[in-house]
Amino acid sequence: MTETTHSRGHDRDGAVQTEMLRRGAAPQRLRAALTIGTDADDEFLDVLIERCRLEPDFFVRDMLTWALTRLDPDLVVPRLIAELDSDVAQAQSQALHTLSKIGDRRGWEAIDPNVIGLRFIAHPDAEVARSAWRSAVSLVPGENRADLASALVTQLGRGDLETQKSLSRALVALGDDLVSVVDGSVGAEEETVRAHALATVEMFHDPDAGFAHAMGEAKRVVALGSEATA
Repeated sequence: MTETTHSRGHDRDGAVQTEMLRRGAAPQRLRAALTIGTDADDEFLDVLIERCRLEPDFFVRDMLTWALTRLDPDLVVPRLIAELDSDVAQAQSQALHTLSKIGDRRGWEAIDPNVIGLRFIAHPDAEVARSAWRSAVSLVPGENRADLASALVTQLGRGDLETQKSLSRALVALGDDLVSVVDGSVGAEEETVRAHALATVEMFHDPDAGFAHAMGEAKRVVALGSEATA
């Protein structure tokens, strides 16, 4: 096979994978992302980033992330950081998730609360915020753990049970030595914050405890305390 013939075959295969990723059914999109990741061909970077913004299927999104981790990080990481400025919530969420999987220091620098404030930690979109919490915990250097914990506790009491569980898990994952950062919110004026703080402290002491149970107990303690001071 001549080099020209091989190149044409490669281009044709690339066009097929791109077409499947853009317009195929979910199983086809999954296979295309798997093939692209297996081949680890940087020429697919654009279409992978494009699909991360739009892909509706969770399993395909996860495969897109895996495929991106297989490419040259010096090409991928700057593109993911650029996606953080997108006005599409899913683009931001997927970029944060993928940065955590790559584990590049530049990913932390792009979301460090000491540098950019609570832009992602307190993002109004719950899925973006949850991705930011997980990504930050995964990427944070050891010397920045306490500062990150202080940023995360500002979100105590936020959202539904699943969102609160995500935040508690992120805080616990930072390490037992940081439980005192959460302790500071146990006496918060807002009951939802107090309950969430108590449940999180319980998770520090007993990571195997179910969050729903810990939250139920925390709400009971807060309610009893409110009755006693009424």
